Amino acid sequence: MISTTVLLALAVGCATTQTSTQNRESMLVAAGFKTITPKTAAQQQKLQKLPPGKVTMIQKGKKTYYIFPDPAHNQAYVGGPKEYQEYRQLRTENKLANENLEIAEMNQDEAMEDWGANFLNHKLIQRSLHDPNDITIKTEK
Repeated sequence: MISTTVLLALAVGCATTQTSTQNRESMLVAAGFKTITPKTAAQQQKLQKLPPGKVTMIQKGKKTYYIFPDPAHNQAYVGGPKEYQEYRQLRTENKLANENLEIAEMNQDEAMEDWGANFLNHKLIQRSLHDPNDITIKTEK
């Protein structure tokens, strides 16, 4: 039983991480980042050395590049300062959208709790009006 629970927790954690990475990659593409595939062994080594799950700034000459590695697919997302600023804006908007969704879900939960309490009170009032001596509530299946 415990091993099943641990495996389930790991699976959910991996799915959440995978979804998060896919979401980030989608935002990078939407911000204008280009997908590149390393063509040489040296490029492959550089890709492997980048910190996973993070956008890294790299200076090459007078140019600035932002790189998000995807070693699982042997590729990287590359953009400049303009694309990076757009990516940051999209992340901010996405975070706000997620927070708004969480607030809406909490409000919905509260509304459903209120609705349930009102429904229960309504049933009590109906029953007591019908027979003041009967205060039991029966639920129908």
